[in-house]
Amino acid sequence: MHEARSLIPAGQRTSWDPRSQPCIPAVALDGSVAHHSLRAVFIQADDLAALDCASPGETVAIFEYLLAICFASGTCPSSDEDWSAWILDSRSLTSAADWLLKQSAESWDLFHATEPLAQNSELARDLRKSGTGTAQLVIEHAGDYNQHFDHHHLERHNPLPAADAFRATLTQHVYGPYGRARMSGDLLGAKITNLAAGRLTGRIRVVALGRTLGETLRLNLYPPDGPGKPLNTSWTTAGFERRTFKEKPKPRKPRSSADLHSSLGRSVLLRPALGPHGQIMVDQVLIGAGEVLELDPARHLQDAVYSETTNGVSKPLWPSPSRALWQEAHALYGAVKDTRTGMYARLRSLLPYQRAEPEGPYQETQQGAPYQLWAVGLLANKTLPVIWTHGAYPYAPGMAAHLYRASRRGSIIAEHIARTLKNAAIVAAETAFPAMKAAEEAGQLARLDARYAFWPAAEDPFHKLLDEVIDRGFEDDDPVSAPLIAYAMELVNMARTQLLQRLDTLPPGDRNHQARARGVQLFEGAMSGERAPAELRGETALD
Repeated sequence: MHEARSLIPAGQRTSWDPRSQPCIPAVALDGSVAHHSLRAVFIQADDLAALDCASPGETVAIFEYLLAICFASGTCPSSDEDWSAWILDSRSLTSAADWLLKQSAESWDLFHATEPLAQNSELARDLRKSGTGTAQLVIEHAGDYNQHFDHHHLERHNPLPAADAFRATLTQHVYGPYGRARMSGDLLGAKITNLAAGRLTGRIRVVALGRTLGETLRLNLYPPDGPGKPLNTSWTTAGFERRTFKEKPKPRKPRSSADLHSSLGRSVLLRPALGPHGQIMVDQVLIGAGEVLELDPARHLQDAVYSETTNGVSKPLWPSPSRALWQEAHALYGAVKDTRTGMYARLRSLLPYQRAEPEGPYQETQQGAPYQLWAVGLLANKTLPVIWTHGAYPYAPGMAAHLYRASRRGSIIAEHIARTLKNAAIVAAETAFPAMKAAEEAGQLARLDARYAFWPAAEDPFHKLLDEVIDRGFEDDDPVSAPLIAYAMELVNMARTQLLQRLDTLPPGDRNHQARARGVQLFEGAMSGERAPAELRGETALD
């Protein structure tokens, strides 16, 4: 990237307004990708398929901001019944664009002197002293600031286009991990350095996806708290009482749905610069502590899916380093099947899915699910973000129970096979290396453990299983059992091949031949034994 000039020429005012500037990447229905202004996104929402951001987390952050604008402008249903009408009638979202046009230009200026959009101008003096390169702004780049002990990556002069910096700022507000800010607390107070985890950090956020961006927004809108109340445009906007940094903050309750979805989870300040062609860039940033919200699960976490920890504590589904997200897909379908209020109850209330009838002899019927449940989480090791974990799972109204059964049984089958692969590796290792030392045990076992190949390979058959259940349709008395048996056989064949490939790495010899035979025997017995899931024996499970 070309270097930007660090200083704006004297007397030249720099402004950048996302309402009119192309800043939101999206895919059109014809597959083309372009950047759109905030107003254009709402005007063209039903001509756009989806957002196309740099990461799943950034996509969620932008989506949260679009929801906030809808609530602030009153572009939202007034009740659950009205929500159903919004979906059935494909209500227009252009009123949000009209509302944006009427707002004060100063409130939407990313580089306003005292009220910069989505930022805290009180950091200005600290920015001059402690500002870093833009790597600190991008969650995937900054790490926990200890990624390189000398902070060289944070000092690197690597300016960002204003649009990229705007999206990264919104992502920080939503997903910023806890830790320490890289600045002094001398000016604003010592607590400015205490970074709290963002509102969605540490849990899985579920977004219902439709066939267009407009439909996706309508699916995720809800009867709000305080429709038409303002969103957070700046930390110093008049009428918003903010925390100070002299003492530990007391979490505050969101003032409205617009406030919730645009909350400023970080204090951020961006320094503008001009690029080589006069384009507006950001060359330095500073990040400190922001607001801490007191969230009501029923009102503010409508998308949350609850699961129990090993200690029996129920909490929103969380990203796991040891359990793939698709293994928890049944929790999503279970929420649609059983939850009495909120997002999942509204999804369940939609009219049962009907496959479109062909209009002529050469017309194809509609294939696939009309909706997807997209789950997104940020996996972190303490303060160090590691990877975005995400997955989309098909949903057809009227089929929640079938999809729950398929995903739950599919997960049980995969877990049984994986557990067997581990046991087979243990038996083979104990036979092949009877005198191995404790320090060598983990390495020798990993050498023969096919789980590391099995789990990634099992995800695609799982998705195919769900797709086949939906293709059979809810009118089928049992669209699940036959696909489950076929899925189980595919996983067994795949796991058997992976196990043999691992065991074949043992060099020739009587002991190693015995190790191979014992591992295979254990595997085959566990696939057909009484404790195996019924589908592995070619039978239908009774539950």
